[in-house]
Amino acid sequence: MLPSNLETAVFGAIATPVLHLADRHHVFAHLTATGPARAEDIAQALRLDADTLERMLLLLTAHQILHRTPTGHYAVPPDIQPFLDPGDPHYIGGFLTHLVQETATRTPALNAYLQHGKTAVDGPDARPFASLYRDEQSTRRFLSAMWDLSYAPSQELAALGDLTTSTHLIDVGGATGPFAVAALRHAPALEATVFDLPQVEPYLEETRTAHNLAGRLHFTPGDFFTDELPEGDCIAFGYILSDWPDPTCTQLLRKAHRACRPHGHVLVMDRLFDDTRQGPLATSAMNLTMHLETQGRHRTAHEFTALLNDAGFTRCEVRKSSGDKHLVVGYHD
Repeated sequence: MLPSNLETAVFGAIATPVLHLADRHHVFAHLTATGPARAEDIAQALRLDADTLERMLLLLTAHQILHRTPTGHYAVPPDIQPFLDPGDPHYIGGFLTHLVQETATRTPALNAYLQHGKTAVDGPDARPFASLYRDEQSTRRFLSAMWDLSYAPSQELAALGDLTTSTHLIDVGGATGPFAVAALRHAPALEATVFDLPQVEPYLEETRTAHNLAGRLHFTPGDFFTDELPEGDCIAFGYILSDWPDPTCTQLLRKAHRACRPHGHVLVMDRLFDDTRQGPLATSAMNLTMHLETQGRHRTAHEFTALLNDAGFTRCEVRKSSGDKHLVVGYHD
């Protein structure tokens, strides 16, 4: 028998697409709404093949994602349910779709990267986000994944970000505004501007309407490589710097220093490697994903602090959340 950690890694290649497919066909939403049910009853309610569904549910049970009773009823355990319930802010369905439909298609490139290096394979003019924004469907799918990954942890990060004394947040590359919305909920006197590519604006408008934030949530179109950032007293980079190499990060943070009002601060929100770089698992996995999908990597808190210092933020603090995404703060003294 394989050691349990090796067994999980080997058969994870099967489990992730199955998890995505069960979510796509509303299996978890059905169980959340109706309670424990047998495979044949779920299949009948959702118009699915019972034999195929039972095999999928057995796999998910073995991975401890579902619980199966002696009577053959399946249930979503309470600690798992928030992440598989489309109505919960912790829902990860959009991220699962991204992993299966985008990341998995890039995995074969690892062999070429391994033999020749990423730069040699991709070329000097690679545009890592071009395919993610290639059409309306891809753009919406990617932005949905980013919301699912960001909104729940953003609520805790907003509370850690010294926002109650800020007046105007600039959310750089803020997409549909998961952090901006969390920040505005946390600090009622705050206004926020999402600075992102022009094609993101219609999706940000949907967020503004859905969360009733007219007059407080704004959008400024632009490209942070060619344009200066809007001025504010809090400049946020939510999962942006891990997309880019160190020189690019320094360039962006220097722009943030110029845009940041005196006595303001910059927030870097990202996954952090332990100082030993032996984990956490999610950070290590996403670090490899960054290699496939972007030009960046994940860093330790010390590495982020060094980037902030190079950009002119001489006083920095690290604030750990209860999750796997944390906050590094640089002050504009």
